[in-house]
Amino acid sequence: MPQTSRPRRLLALATDNWPARAYLTVVGASVAVMFVAPESPVAASPLILTAPLSLLSVILPFGPGTEGSLQALAFGSWTVWLLLCALVNAAVLGALAKRSTTTTTTAPPTRTNAHARLRTLLAPAVDNWPARAYLAVVAASLVFFLCADHILTDPTFAAIWPLMATAPAGFLAFLLPTSSPLAFAAATALCGLANAVLLGHLAHRLRAGEAHPAT
Repeated sequence: MPQTSRPRRLLALATDNWPARAYLTVVGASVAVMFVAPESPVAASPLILTAPLSLLSVILPFGPGTEGSLQALAFGSWTVWLLLCALVNAAVLGALAKRSTTTTTTAPPTRTNAHARLRTLLAPAVDNWPARAYLAVVAASLVFFLCADHILTDPTFAAIWPLMATAPAGFLAFLLPTSSPLAFAAATALCGLANAVLLGHLAHRLRAGEAHPAT
């Protein structure tokens, strides 16, 4: 049986299950709203729905704000980037959906089983290089924020980086009933860990097609 290439597996994970298809439908609708009503309060929803990868566009040398003769090309490139980010996020949902359908019921829960299940749950966050690289980015953003909190009188701007790195779940840190920097850092760290687990599941699914040689 021939091996399936990673791009094809990515596309399959993003389209062959209902959670991924539903997500892509929502993103598509939000992009339509962005084009039809660019001044609407929900016009920025595609950027949020496709986070965290889409937020990297702030450091790219092109985007909707580009002026001059390259404006159309820049906006088109930014839109393609947004859709690619949506495809990756949909594949993450697809990988998680496939894992849930293959999970079997085991022995009744005990303290030992709970610890083992927790280790199994968190393993995808550290047993592959994409997830480890992502966690390194999250850690760097948190270190920068905590250092800025001790150096700057107003570290609000520094908080943008961990929020961007752990989006969209990281935005929940704004809902904390405290302004403690340590509580904010802990909340965003947990969100980053959750994102790393999801990214790890995607990495495992993309490698699964390479585990069986062609026959």
